[in-house]
Amino acid sequence: MILADGTGVANIEDIAIEVTKSKDWFVSELFLRKPKVSASPFARGETTFATWEQIIESDPNDDGHNAQALIASYSDLRPADLASALMDLPDDRMVEVAEELDDERLADVLEELPEDEQIDILEELDDERAAEVLDLMEPDDAADLMANLSKERSDAILDLMDEEEADDLRMLMQYDEYTAGGLMTTEPIICAADATVAEAMALIRRKEVSPVLAASVFVTLPPYEVATGRYLGVVHFQKMLRYPPQERLGSLLDTDMEPIKPDTHISVIHRTFANYNLVALPVVDEDQQLIGVVTVDDVLDHLLPEDWRTEAEAGAK
Repeated sequence: MILADGTGVANIEDIAIEVTKSKDWFVSELFLRKPKVSASPFARGETTFATWEQIIESDPNDDGHNAQALIASYSDLRPADLASALMDLPDDRMVEVAEELDDERLADVLEELPEDEQIDILEELDDERAAEVLDLMEPDDAADLMANLSKERSDAILDLMDEEEADDLRMLMQYDEYTAGGLMTTEPIICAADATVAEAMALIRRKEVSPVLAASVFVTLPPYEVATGRYLGVVHFQKMLRYPPQERLGSLLDTDMEPIKPDTHISVIHRTFANYNLVALPVVDEDQQLIGVVTVDDVLDHLLPEDWRTEAEAGAK
């Protein structure tokens, strides 16, 4: 059933029946349950009461309308929880709902889905929309997904993408999946040595910067986009909090953190993160130019089994 107020879909779990003065019976109220909005295996959907006039019978043949109603029920979910909710749906239904998401929401969800589900959804998108969605994903996640497409399809999508984003993906796709080059993102926060704490903090505060990338500012010689000039060091967010806004980053550099090469194996990266309690690790080329950063969430993604979402839910039941 679809709620007439536009708040989503719900299933009828119970009804209230009353008798009129003429001894006729009628349904006076419905007890409804909406889809669950948590990835927890113990969670249940929100309940509500409604009359017949407040619901619309869903048409099983109207896939677009039904998918939009289901999306309304998922509107408050975080991307990881929405990905888990989609995985609870039948495959065809999952793809229908995913196609109805806006590009930014779909990009966020694709980053959280397992490889097979990512491919199933992307195969249903035309090249133009696939390019828009991949352009909004984190470069390392987009590159991993593109690596699973045919060369013809990936080339067609790359040709439709922003030139700089496409170049980043081509660079990432040349590295083995289990190396720093295959794990890294190409969008760290980069500043000049004479940039101030205030300027760096302004970059960190941007909404689109993820918490894990906001933890560190990498300092290089120009240019200040990957591949940068020579890597100089890193300034941690916590350290910047202890200094006045006008302090220059060059005086705050942590030069003890040794950068790694793009061919560094994932096993070495795991140990480095664990030994030094790192959040992010710079990756440089043979000319000591910063070409990317491996973050702790990238490491966790590769430590966990591919089916960790469904495995966790099965174990909790």
